Amino acid sequence: MNILREKITRNFFVSFVLLLSGVIISQYIFAALPQSLPDDQEMPSLAPMLERITPAVVNIATEGRITVQQNPLYSDPFFRRFFNLPGPVQRKTQSLGSGVIVDAHRGLVLTNNHVIENAVQITVTLRDGRQLQAELVGSDPETDIAVIRIPPDDLVDIKLSDSDALRVGDFVVAIGNPFGLGQTVTSGIVSALSRSGLGIEGYEDFIQTDASINPGNSGGALVNLKGELIGINTAIFSQSGGNIGIGFAIPINLSLQIMEQLVSTGEVDRGYIGISVQDLTPELADALGVKNQSGAIIVSVAKGSPADVAGLQAGDVLMSVNDKPVNSANIARNHIALLPVGEQIEFDFFREGNRQRLTVEVSSSLSYQSSRSIGNQRLEGISFSNIDANSRYYGLVEGVLVEEIDQASLAWQRGLRPGDIITSVNKFPLKNTQEFFDALENYSGSLLLRIVRGNTAAFLVLR
Repeated sequence: MNILREKITRNFFVSFVLLLSGVIISQYIFAALPQSLPDDQEMPSLAPMLERITPAVVNIATEGRITVQQNPLYSDPFFRRFFNLPGPVQRKTQSLGSGVIVDAHRGLVLTNNHVIENAVQITVTLRDGRQLQAELVGSDPETDIAVIRIPPDDLVDIKLSDSDALRVGDFVVAIGNPFGLGQTVTSGIVSALSRSGLGIEGYEDFIQTDASINPGNSGGALVNLKGELIGINTAIFSQSGGNIGIGFAIPINLSLQIMEQLVSTGEVDRGYIGISVQDLTPELADALGVKNQSGAIIVSVAKGSPADVAGLQAGDVLMSVNDKPVNSANIARNHIALLPVGEQIEFDFFREGNRQRLTVEVSSSLSYQSSRSIGNQRLEGISFSNIDANSRYYGLVEGVLVEEIDQASLAWQRGLRPGDIITSVNKFPLKNTQEFFDALENYSGSLLLRIVRGNTAAFLVLR
């Protein structure tokens, strides 16, 4: 009993001492803090910076039309004529988002592709209430960047920053102009850099921030505390649809690179060196004798491509691109595709256990595609690509993806559509575009294509 009483007394004494210490420390800290700001000192505020730059953040409203998805047979002219069916059904669409004036002299506004997608009319509302009709300069769905132009009369643009100089922990402010209600402003920090592999866009190199990016803020500005533009707000990560502190913005350096290409040519010419890559798994690393458990392994090298000329080979394990670590195939793909044509790339890689380094010059993907003649007029008006890591078919189906197709082409009339995957041609199985082009080189006869669309497969004959 005495032992229990002594233990209780000792615990009470320790608790009392800790409580007293806490009170003394709290009083000391409180006494050290200023009790109020001097009357002549302004409260810390972002208001002066925001008043200067918010005229550059605009509201974007669009009206458009989309074709309602129907059974593929409904698109066959013979089937429609035989059963006297109506043509494709179109539906009116509306969209609201934000944009940023980045060049007042040229009237250029940056926004997201998904804000203006399928638009036939684009209306821009400025902070002063003016409503201006905009024209679409160009858009790039793969990076979700679009450029529109408005009359360059009495506009205010925003100063640009170097997004490559960002660091995790930098303070940022997200500004949007949603639903025509006026600007909304949220603040936070840079949570992460070079985020990719999220499946939001084709090419991903996001700035992640906990500054709230609310509905309607897509295409708005992410700025630093100086009011300089560092990114274009594009998406949030949420399972419920509400903001949970994970937002993504496209770095302004990448956005400007895409913008200038769209302004000058109306399209984006991505960097190309001619390699296909996949993730390096621990099993592959062990089999290849590589200590690193992450990276990207080259699966194939296109004959005559810049990578082939430089000496890269299938089986090489990429460790870094221009001294930036490669932790996945998606990162390697972004590093290459987002570089301007003519740039020199330094590759560090392992080959047969030895670390090596090679320099490859980035070529034009457009010039390469145009130099590969399919040699069969039945496939004219179609563009093809490999199945990339962001596709739901990646790793499940081997073949060639139909990217775009001219609606006046023979293949469209026979039922081929964008998004179809050609898995074989004349019963020859395909793995990639290289095999596809090789199989069709100098061949002009009729084609038997096996295609995969959604969860179904079918054969298609082009005579």
